Amino acid sequence: MDVAAAITPVSIAAPHPMGSAWSLEPGVTFLNHGSFGPSPQPVLQAREDWSRRIEREPMDFFVRRLEPELDLARERLAAFVGARPADLLFVDNATFGMNIVARSLTLRSGDEVLLNDHEYGAVLRIWRARCDEVGARVRIVRFPEPLTSSADLVDTLRDALTPSTRLIVLSHVTSQTATIFPVRAVCEMAHAQGVPVCIDGPHAPCVTEIDLSRLGCDYYTASCHKWLSAPFGTGFLWVHPRHQKSLRPVVTSWGGSLAGRSPHWHDEFNWSGTRDYAPFLAIPAALDFFTEVGAGNFDRGVAAFRAHGHALARLARHKVEALTGLACPIPDSPDWYGPMISLPLPESVPETTHGQMNPLQQRLWEAHRIETPLVNWRGRRWVRVSCHLYNSAADIEQFTKALAEELERFSSGA
Repeated sequence: MDVAAAITPVSIAAPHPMGSAWSLEPGVTFLNHGSFGPSPQPVLQAREDWSRRIEREPMDFFVRRLEPELDLARERLAAFVGARPADLLFVDNATFGMNIVARSLTLRSGDEVLLNDHEYGAVLRIWRARCDEVGARVRIVRFPEPLTSSADLVDTLRDALTPSTRLIVLSHVTSQTATIFPVRAVCEMAHAQGVPVCIDGPHAPCVTEIDLSRLGCDYYTASCHKWLSAPFGTGFLWVHPRHQKSLRPVVTSWGGSLAGRSPHWHDEFNWSGTRDYAPFLAIPAALDFFTEVGAGNFDRGVAAFRAHGHALARLARHKVEALTGLACPIPDSPDWYGPMISLPLPESVPETTHGQMNPLQQRLWEAHRIETPLVNWRGRRWVRVSCHLYNSAADIEQFTKALAEELERFSSGA
């Protein structure tokens, strides 16, 4: 039976017609868009064009043109995420934005910041370091497994709140487990309890809806270089107006407007010394690319990407589950995962420490030229498959065939 046809009506037999816009290395099966990107050619061209424009007359650009051009790019991005441009700040990536929030939040000895065991390791490290400075502590909530309902997740967080809880930090789409969390429901619960929420959203843009005018969080940090496929080094931090005056930069420079404009909370962050602003200014080109995917309609382009990516992730889920006999612990629904899925592997796959590449991941690369990461989570190894418009069912077929071969090697001790 044709598994791809059996589980999805979306045509994934070939890459999406716009998949040819990427210049990927020939002979490599790239199933790791979720880590870094990359960008399609129109976005790369826009970044290069902006870099050349800056180099032609840097004095004019930095002093007279930079702030108006950032404003225009910010307006485009704000419309995409349902925000006022005035509440949005460009940052290098979600990690940079999370550091700003951590440095700005007032914490005292005995306070608590609430996270969970699905969260990204760097985010845990940021908040542990911040709490250690003042004698506060990070509390880690363990969510149920399997996760079968949004209510279970929200209730688990509610039950973990204490009078000392000063902030909930929660992924919109998790990195390790590729799970879409019900962030709006969490924000409603938390605010009813008087607890602010910071959403970590590096995997959310394009994967799921972001409407910051309705979401109800206090802070939202995200990367644009992942699924939106903007240039590397692009992200944003959204801050509710009630917190903007208390925000502090992690890099202190002159502050103020180079162009002499009226003071704004952006001023401390727009200028951190001379740098290349071309990546931020090329973000509109990434938005334009999805409009082209949708034949002139941006929403249709994003919908086409979501359908294509989820169908491939779902195909990978079914094939790997059939191979290993191990079930993915989240519902088989686009409400819970998008173009990226994490799948448990047998215990024969060895555990590795941070900074070491898992031997199975190394074998998939060296023997098969397949790029897909392995992670350690809850004492098991997981393989994460993430797909964009340039991927097809053939990539999933090649991956699962290689995975079967290598799992056989590990189980036999070869």
